[in-house]
Amino acid sequence: MDKSQEALVLLRQIIRSTDMQEKEISRRTGLTLPQLMTMQALRLVSPVTTGELAKEVTLTQATVTSILDRLEKKELILRERGKDDKRKVWITLSPKGLDLMKGAPTTQQDMFVRRFDDMLPWEQSMVITALERVSFMLDAQHLDAAPMLDIGQIDRPETDKQ
Repeated sequence: MDKSQEALVLLRQIIRSTDMQEKEISRRTGLTLPQLMTMQALRLVSPVTTGELAKEVTLTQATVTSILDRLEKKELILRERGKDDKRKVWITLSPKGLDLMKGAPTTQQDMFVRRFDDMLPWEQSMVITALERVSFMLDAQHLDAAPMLDIGQIDRPETDKQ
């Protein structure tokens, strides 16, 4: 197998692995990866406003609002108006959400971040450089993407999952 084929196989492995993880998370929790990651962040930083949560998960406020709407319909989060400032809405996990998070799987993203952070700075730079080159080779460098190992639209409704 020539080097280009090896590279394509590796890319395909990454894509397939991400897709398989998404399906496993959905099967085990009933959530999309962005929903799970939002709930993980809530477990660490709540109570929090939507804007602060958006910064925590590195997504736009509109995207996080859409994710929160879906989580609220599932009764996994609570939204509560501030007592001192009625303009602020504080978000926390509901008891049902806390219970779901107890059995939530570790995500590939968590594993990646942990292993990436364990690398030496020069190794990290090499990985970033190689990935930038791959992104350029696929003419994808101009695409807006969240720092999340997920396939498709981040705030997609459940009916869009395959």
